[in-house]
Amino acid sequence: MNYPSIAKELITHLGGKSNITALAHCATRLRLAVADESLIDENAIDNLEGVKGQFKIAGQYQVIFGSGIVNQVYAEMAKLTGMSEMSTNDVASAGAQKQNILQRAVKGLSDIFVPIIPAIVAGGLLMGIYNLLTAQGLFIDGLSLIDANPGLTDLASMINTFANAPFVYLPILLAFSASKKFGGNPFLGAALGMLMVHPDLLNGWGFGGASVSGSIPVWNIMGLEIEKVGYQGSVLPVLVAAFILAKVELGLRKVIPSVLDNLLTPMLAIFITGLLTFTIVGPFTRDIGFLLGDGLNWLYNSAGFIGGALFGFIYAPFVITGMHHSFIAIETQLLADIAITGGTFIFPIAAMSNVSQGAAALAVGVMSKDKKMKGIAIPSGITGLLGITEPAMFGVNLKLRYPFIAAITAAGLSSAFITMFNVKAQALGAAGIPGIISIAPDKIGYYVVGMLIAFVTAFGLTIVLGLREQAKQNVKVTA
Repeated sequence: MNYPSIAKELITHLGGKSNITALAHCATRLRLAVADESLIDENAIDNLEGVKGQFKIAGQYQVIFGSGIVNQVYAEMAKLTGMSEMSTNDVASAGAQKQNILQRAVKGLSDIFVPIIPAIVAGGLLMGIYNLLTAQGLFIDGLSLIDANPGLTDLASMINTFANAPFVYLPILLAFSASKKFGGNPFLGAALGMLMVHPDLLNGWGFGGASVSGSIPVWNIMGLEIEKVGYQGSVLPVLVAAFILAKVELGLRKVIPSVLDNLLTPMLAIFITGLLTFTIVGPFTRDIGFLLGDGLNWLYNSAGFIGGALFGFIYAPFVITGMHHSFIAIETQLLADIAITGGTFIFPIAAMSNVSQGAAALAVGVMSKDKKMKGIAIPSGITGLLGITEPAMFGVNLKLRYPFIAAITAAGLSSAFITMFNVKAQALGAAGIPGIISIAPDKIGYYVVGMLIAFVTAFGLTIVLGLREQAKQNVKVTA
């Protein structure tokens, strides 16, 4: 491939060097921020050698080249534009300037949660393994694996401890990530998270029972009673507290002399924020979190399959906007209160959407006579079935439109089905075929049937719509 030529043509099709404000790349995609998107010639870019797809998201314009190619194209473009020192964060920051308030809020939430997803997924998958070991009747009639093999009991107990750790100490992970995002010292944020799950406090999961029995412990400070309650598994209280901590820290650094900064700023920041957290922020946001989780569960349970169908239908559009990252906070809260909620209904619906997108892309790959499209559609379709839909969605389905329509229709139908049987996940993981181990054991069968409905509907509908599209094209050619 002639990389210098490709880079030069790409710059031209992007509206010229002056239209490019930021440039970087990840493993497979060229990431750009441009001044005027109307100057981009998308058709010309689509026909460039090596280009596997393109899309716009979060104020960025991204061109998919694939690993091994993108870095070569980037190197040539960096020479021509002089932007070799930029990172993907620089591009994200440049693109964020073009976003509205809601998009910035969603991106901010995404920036906080994305770094800690590996820890949550690790705990979730381990929880799935624990479910496989302890679920009665899943493999043996009337017995679990540990019932049939008592020697596995302690192994299951150990796995359960490993699985729970990221959720029990979630405030530490969240506070670290959030403080960093808000411009504060992330290690002070971690200290705040530790404070919120300190063993001297009443365990957050015991708050409901203690509230009913009237046995909530308190600090009595000169007549002011402050509840000594922890925030294990909480999300919203930690985010608000971390924001306050960052602002208090930055404010103190402006007024405290530099010679005393390292001594007084951390101490005062933790004390002030800690006091506000346990007196105002924590109790207030904890109640909001309860209401939010209860509200979503009420909607899911009361609207029935219609609510499930609607959620499944709009999930992929949420992915396009990036708003699906905001669901992580809700899912985490639902899992933290699993004894009450029974798990998260969002994960199975996300899996239905992902399988549908993957199946639609596979159908395009089977139908297409274009080697380039076939080479993109089949691998991205398989990836979609495993829970990663961006290549299929942006590289194939949205580009052709009709596969995307087929996919969201299939997602709505399959989501309605699993909602009728109240399918919920007891852990987070890969929202697709591998997600089977995250589902409540007695609902796995319905989950599998739901995936089959999603696959068959999306695949078949894509074929039908594709043939209709081809017929239209033939009519145009004949005319």
